[in-house]
Amino acid sequence: MALNLAHQIGTLAGTQIVAEVTTGEQPLLAPVNVSGVRKVPLASLRCNAPGENVSPPMLTPPLTPRSAANRSGVMSPMLRADLSAACQAYGTLAPLETADESTSAAAVAWKEGGKKEEKKGVPVYVMMPLDSVTYGNTVNRKKAMNASLQALKSAGVEGIMIDVWWGLVEREAPGVYNWGGYAELLEMAKKHGLKVQAVMSFHQCGGNVGDSCTIPLPKWVTEEMDEDPDLAYTDQWGRRNYEYVSLGCDTRPVLKGRAPVQCYADFMRAFRDSFKHLLGDTIVEIQVGMGPAGELRYPSYPEANGTWKFPGIGAFQCYDKYMLSSLKAAAEAAGKPEWGSTGPTDAGHYNNWPEDTPFFKKEGGGWNSPYGEFFLSWYSQMLLEHGERILSSATSIFDGQGLKISVKIAGIHWHYGTRSHAPELTAGYYNTRYRDGYLPIAQMLARHGAVFNFTCIEMRDHEQPQDALCAPEKLVKQVALATAAAQVPLAGENALPRYDEYAHEQILQASLLDIDGSPVDREMCAFTYLRMNPSLFHPENWRRFVAFVKKMNEGKGARRCWEEVEREAEQFVHVTRPFIQEAAVALTQ
Repeated sequence: MALNLAHQIGTLAGTQIVAEVTTGEQPLLAPVNVSGVRKVPLASLRCNAPGENVSPPMLTPPLTPRSAANRSGVMSPMLRADLSAACQAYGTLAPLETADESTSAAAVAWKEGGKKEEKKGVPVYVMMPLDSVTYGNTVNRKKAMNASLQALKSAGVEGIMIDVWWGLVEREAPGVYNWGGYAELLEMAKKHGLKVQAVMSFHQCGGNVGDSCTIPLPKWVTEEMDEDPDLAYTDQWGRRNYEYVSLGCDTRPVLKGRAPVQCYADFMRAFRDSFKHLLGDTIVEIQVGMGPAGELRYPSYPEANGTWKFPGIGAFQCYDKYMLSSLKAAAEAAGKPEWGSTGPTDAGHYNNWPEDTPFFKKEGGGWNSPYGEFFLSWYSQMLLEHGERILSSATSIFDGQGLKISVKIAGIHWHYGTRSHAPELTAGYYNTRYRDGYLPIAQMLARHGAVFNFTCIEMRDHEQPQDALCAPEKLVKQVALATAAAQVPLAGENALPRYDEYAHEQILQASLLDIDGSPVDREMCAFTYLRMNPSLFHPENWRRFVAFVKKMNEGKGARRCWEEVEREAEQFVHVTRPFIQEAAVALTQ
């Protein structure tokens, strides 16, 4: 009889783990001899010396996984139900009839010897699929989701990140909330002992990097935007962006008599009241969405319809009537009413480069003129005030619940090596060669005790197009120093899917925050891995991921090399490898 996942983990940990069983099935309690588990001799390991460069390997699979939308195939009847369900979770395969809906809740985090140890290092969370909850307000692919959560817990993952979509929960009418699907998903996380980072997703899903499905804003919100198109962010050519309600009307009662910030506050309050029994225990963090892709920024680089392509500079989003009204008032207050009629008209188009434009060019560019300083100060301040308003509500609503509050900031690393940092400026980050644009953001978060969550942690400078002067490592360092100066906790995410050791090593190093000027004992407070999908369960990727989680959990002071940790990971995953391999093959058929 094949061992279920809980018993396989218990075997490797040297402990007995009792799994849930269905009626008529006898629990397996007998100790199991582990002599059959393949072990890699230590003598075969080669540990790289500290500072020794490691050549980047070929990535398996590619950085951007193929869509599973059109995959089909039939699972072998020999494939064990719980792991096969995890592997097929995000394809279009029919659910296995043999899958046990009550897969074990007793799977424990992988630790040497199976012993509990004091929490240390950087806890790893994993983002759930964007469509984890369906339009019918149910858990998507429930059996597969259950098995996947068990697998993540067994690998030592701290928890998961879930998008709680405004467009699903409050879809039909203002103030009418349907938490179906989320209630079940959160209970599943609790059952498996996983913590949850809940994202208050007030943006549209679809149109950004990695968006695999479309979830619009609530129907009644889009109806209001249809009647008043100026509720949408607008560029200088009149193009409307419906990903997120323009911050220019934050406090105006434009959504069926409520202001947008009031809608966001009411939503968060309803979430608190519905899941109060899970707050502080299962739900440990609320990430408050503040713009497109849930990030505190303007939608300056929209991918939808090919409007923007990497590494274009993007475009300012301040041409709806509400933003222009604010700009006019600011210009008059500054004694320059002529500056208040419009934004820059010489800042190029979405796909230009800085030197293509009079406003962003390095010599004599408008960005460095008195007008440029006025406009960029106003534009970035509007974004900071937007964040301040929503954070004030969030911290008040969740006060005393034992939760962290976090905000995500985009890792805009292209053209970072230029003087103007044009893509950051159009997104609302007033960061140039002569001005730190991330310190004011960190200081704003500090006033509310919030966590600064930053992306692109996995990237290295040389991996990016150098003609576009990309510098993600330098950007991460700048953000780390800004958060240290503001005494704000820093958390990270990878911006793109990566499964290779080279990216894992970069994340590990970045998370330790070993930067001159940063406190010696400081490290990231958490890292969230993008994303749970079929590629993660590819056998080699899963082996690397298990080792990566182990290294992250060890934190500063760990001296063991990747090869040694991977040997342990190999022992851990060996018993499940045949099942995962077969599932991976089935997913690609």
